[in-house]
This record gives sequence, C-alpha cells and structure tokens, in this order.
Amino acid sequence: MSETQVNNPLHGVTLEQIVTALVAHYGWEALGSRINIRCFNIDPSVKSSLKFLRKTPWARKKVEQLYLALPKKTRA
Repeated sequence: MSETQVNNPLHGVTLEQIVTALVAHYGWEALGSRINIRCFNIDPSVKSSLKFLRKTPWARKKVEQLYLALPKKTRA
C-alpha cells in the first residue's frame, strides 16, 4: 500500500458502495434533503447518481463527507 493512502478512509471503497450505503441508511428522500441534487430527488437511481457524481467534483465531495459521517458499522 502506498504511503499516500495509509490515512485515506475512502481507500478501497467505490463510489457505488458509498451511494448504496447512503441509500440503505437514509433512503432516497432523506438523502435528497441532506444533499439537494437532482439525481437524488427526481427519479433517483444508483446508476444516474454515479453518472452525475463522477462528473461533478463538488457533489462527490459532499457525498463522500456524508458517508464518512456514518457510523463505521453502517459503511460498506
């Protein structure tokens, strides 16, 4: 493992795992109220969310921060 990844809590966790864990914990409606983005509020799906989050760094950062705020046992 490289030294730059030693303290990275997201190392080895895919974006799909992050979105899936957040949806399982909050549900789409609550997730959309916490992070107000269209892919969570209008016809939400993991696929559409991944497509948007991969192209939008600010939204991805918010999703990653919310994921890290989850209790460790809830994370993927």
